[in-house]
Amino acid sequence: MDIKEYFARISYQGSHNKPDLATMSDIFQHHIRAVPFENLSIHCGESIELNLEATYNKIVREKRGGWCMENNNLLSWVLKTLGYDVILLGAKVYVPELDAYPDEIDHLLLQVELDGKSYIVDGGFGMAYQLWQPMELISGTDQPQTPGVFRFQEESGTWYLEKVKRKQCALNQSTSTSQNVENEVCRRIYLFTLQPRDIEEFRGCNAHLQTAPDSLFVTKSICSLQTADGIRALVGWKLTEIKYNYRDNMDLVEIRTLADEEIEKTLKEKFNITLDKKFVPVNTSRLSLF
Repeated sequence: MDIKEYFARISYQGSHNKPDLATMSDIFQHHIRAVPFENLSIHCGESIELNLEATYNKIVREKRGGWCMENNNLLSWVLKTLGYDVILLGAKVYVPELDAYPDEIDHLLLQVELDGKSYIVDGGFGMAYQLWQPMELISGTDQPQTPGVFRFQEESGTWYLEKVKRKQCALNQSTSTSQNVENEVCRRIYLFTLQPRDIEEFRGCNAHLQTAPDSLFVTKSICSLQTADGIRALVGWKLTEIKYNYRDNMDLVEIRTLADEEIEKTLKEKFNITLDKKFVPVNTSRLSLF
């Protein structure tokens, strides 16, 4: 595993001699624009290994993406290699349709201690709720980013991440998201505590999410990538492209349903992904990702 090879993968050519906030933010933004959030392995008959070397080979050498336990585990290695103080944390992702959080942790994120402050670094959430910058760990303060306004709320040692959403203008209204999601102003994303975790604590979660029949990642094939001004995502056969804040406080949304023969070409052209095995798109869950 070579940090220079990783930098080439994410097209990062900036300085990395000083472990400061600007460097960390720059590397982070390069990562989320180069490395997709994706679970395509599950739908190619491959298993997702919770092994740093395997993750490195997959993302850096095979130019694939990954989910939270891959992206953030790799980012943890990158930041530690560069001299940052990194702690693994576990989160529970909010399920809007159930208005509930799961009983067990199902998301990996990073806490970075830097110059007397704590930051949350999460390069593995994907879709429209992906952070574009590290967030300072302070409660009740709006932290505007290009995707929207994010903030933490802390209650009795539990931290909640939420995002204030913009209105959406859909170019093809008939394929837009459901009305209740459109009317939603603030979306809870996940909750977490500051209890340090070890990567081994995520083995059960890593296995469950790729095998349980009701897992979102089993019922949907997902590939999303942040762009210079928005996000693109392929969920099942549906390609969604969002341009953030293209008009005052409004995001532009374009949705298209692909034919089977368009999938492979779209993955290559839009996400720079070439798969070795046969990919079978899936979208049987009604859970919303936007």
